[in-house]
Amino acid sequence: MPQTPAGENGPRSILVTGANRGIGRAIAERFVASGDKVATIYRSGDLPDGVLGVTGDVRDTAAVDAAFAEVEAAHGPVEVLVANAGITRDQLLMRMTDEEFEQVLDVNLTGAFRCVRRASKGMIRLRRGRIVLVSSVVGLYGSPGQVNYAASKAGLVGMARSITRELGGRGITANVVAPGFIDTAMTAELPAERQDAYKASIPAGRFGHADEIAAAVHFLASPDAAYVSGAVLPVDGGLGMGH
Repeated sequence: MPQTPAGENGPRSILVTGANRGIGRAIAERFVASGDKVATIYRSGDLPDGVLGVTGDVRDTAAVDAAFAEVEAAHGPVEVLVANAGITRDQLLMRMTDEEFEQVLDVNLTGAFRCVRRASKGMIRLRRGRIVLVSSVVGLYGSPGQVNYAASKAGLVGMARSITRELGGRGITANVVAPGFIDTAMTAELPAERQDAYKASIPAGRFGHADEIAAAVHFLASPDAAYVSGAVLPVDGGLGMGH
């Protein structure tokens, strides 16, 4: 059954997890600017204008279910889910604790699963939907001290491809965006020499901007991407080519 293009049923109900800062904030702002109804599940912080904020924790299934119910009551069934919430607990492999590994997996991978599982119910009924999982170049490229983070972000690729095979016939797509180094508060705190070393390894010679990630996510959520599913779209200035 063909996907109903966005706009035919009016503004879409969009849910972006972690829209209070960085990439998630830029993604939410992009959807607000295009006239969609945008909500977020977040833990704290201020939100962009026009975004409905629901406080919740993606580590808690009951909290995710309650947050979705609140968003659905306000905006209708979620038609586009962007699973963006993520944390890091960097540590060298030999020193990494079980807790540091499990905490990162629980937010970045299992948290995305909890949101996707809940969103899929409404999407199956609608016979349309867009799922975009925000991964990282590190997921396929690797990074010392980030075994937990890389494993969680690589796992999103298998998740998206399995969802595609399971739900692809119902007008639902699932894709992955893999950002490289992006200008955020986190990268701004790196020492200048570290920033220069990173930039030297990126063919584009610069860090990306959060709105460049938002543009890729917006495309994958658009009617133009109806035949794109199970894809990994790198937005990394060429850093991870072929990975």
